[in-house]
Amino acid sequence: MSQISQQNLIRTYRCYAPLYDFVFGAILEPGRRRLAEAVNAQRPRRLLEVGVGTGLTLSRYAREISVVGIDVSDDMLRRAHARVAALDGAQIALQRMDGERMAFADGAFDCVAVPYTYSVTPNPAALVGELRRVCAKGGTIILLNHFGGSRYWSFMDRAFRAFADRIGFRSDFSYEAQVLAHDWRVRSVADVNFLGLSKLVVIENR
Repeated sequence: MSQISQQNLIRTYRCYAPLYDFVFGAILEPGRRRLAEAVNAQRPRRLLEVGVGTGLTLSRYAREISVVGIDVSDDMLRRAHARVAALDGAQIALQRMDGERMAFADGAFDCVAVPYTYSVTPNPAALVGELRRVCAKGGTIILLNHFGGSRYWSFMDRAFRAFADRIGFRSDFSYEAQVLAHDWRVRSVADVNFLGLSKLVVIENR
């Protein structure tokens, strides 16, 4: 699996930030909508979104949910703050924080959402450890991510592997190794976005 450094990630998203909504907004929006529906169905009191980016998912969460969004990129967070300011009545706090080293207490959240972040974090195993720590036992972790080897995208994954590595994205990210190998309980998995580009995975933290 290709290597990604946090500094490379921050530099990449500094370049992406002004264009992110235009480039990745509409094409990945069906997945975000499904993620928000899955979160709202859990009716959590406290939700953590890891990799909140420019805040594209925030308006879809139910207003009664207390939401904390974190990201390592100040450039992306500035745009998320502007979005939150326009959401009257929403309980949303944003913080700059590394998902691999979170400052939250154990079991602080009923639900943790991870939209399009799992395959770009430098150390996926460290991220999983933190997701499980800050999510309450019996709580829900929801992953929204592209995984390599899908029926329609395997050729594209191979063709764009070198380019993907340069921009800080793992095209060779394995669902079996990164989801099924952990001892959590996968409640459901669904293909989302165009031709199953991404998967929405709902997990019970145990």
